[in-house]
Amino acid sequence: MTHSKPPEADLPEEIRWQGKWIVAKQRGKWEYAGRARGIRAAAIIAIDEGQVLLVEQYRVPLGRRCIEIPAGLVGDSEDTSDESAIAAAHRELEEETGYRAAKITDLGEFFSSPGMVSEGFSLLRAEGLTKVGEGGGTDGEDIIVHRVALRELGAFVEAKRAEGLAVDVRIAMLLMTQRIGENGWLDG
Repeated sequence: MTHSKPPEADLPEEIRWQGKWIVAKQRGKWEYAGRARGIRAAAIIAIDEGQVLLVEQYRVPLGRRCIEIPAGLVGDSEDTSDESAIAAAHRELEEETGYRAAKITDLGEFFSSPGMVSEGFSLLRAEGLTKVGEGGGTDGEDIIVHRVALRELGAFVEAKRAEGLAVDVRIAMLLMTQRIGENGWLDG
């Protein structure tokens, strides 16, 4: 079966507004946002000895702090304009969490909200973690690092929600491994 593209797919993309980091675009009736200059993101699943590294930071668009997996932009400065997702993941993991990975594997490109944002991100797995610093991000990021046992992740997330924190969609990937079995939903 052949699937056709909607009529808007062949219309030119129009830029309605552009800032340093974000571009508002329109193609036919579709309005959406994307990253400026083709910048993309690297999101890191860092699991070590049954524990996952998570970060907590204030997100201005949400108006509150958010629990996330470590992540950052790839090639977001003149110094790093040609960096790979793997190089960015090494840099961001250490900046945000204070951990260095012996190995980082690119698991592919994903899109978190394809109906309104064209930005994709590379999902990466970090292995062989060694604590080399405090983390916390770069100037002004104020990142709190959490090392959470995978078996306690659901309770941790619910406790943070009860405190009023937002939860990034990528946390759902980790939670679903505990809730979906080979043949469907697990009880509990």
